[in-house]
Amino acid sequence: MKKIAIFVDVQNIYYTTRQAYNRQFNYRKLWQRISEQGDIVSATAYAIHRGDDKQYKFQSALKHMGFTVKLKPFIQRSDGSAKGDWDVGIAIDVMDVAKEVDIVILLSGDGDFDLLLEKVRSDFNVTAEVYGVPSLTANSLIEAASIFHPIRDDFLI
Repeated sequence: MKKIAIFVDVQNIYYTTRQAYNRQFNYRKLWQRISEQGDIVSATAYAIHRGDDKQYKFQSALKHMGFTVKLKPFIQRSDGSAKGDWDVGIAIDVMDVAKEVDIVILLSGDGDFDLLLEKVRSDFNVTAEVYGVPSLTANSLIEAASIFHPIRDDFLI
């Protein structure tokens, strides 16, 4: 049975599915689909902590499914912009886990992860799968993946 690690860029998936479809991503459906491929040995969702009830319920649901939820505080800058980037944290965790699994699954459309996927594929000989909204996923990330899974109606609520 294949060992699988899942890494979810929660903010990216939230905003891209909302922008493209005006709908939410179905994490339960994802978990069911991936568990058919093998044994999920690690699943981490990276999110921003804003402290509201809706977000707390969502994070609790992810934990109930089997995800470890890692949170960073939401930072509002004086110029009105916001900060809450998990890219480095995700990259570190992928590098740590990739040597112990057969498949790394990343949910994100962020092209900054293309080099990461190329590195783990070559160094650890893992399959690197990406789930992303096709119109909002960087071509470089799609090309760096072993398999690209487009997020469409079947993964939306």
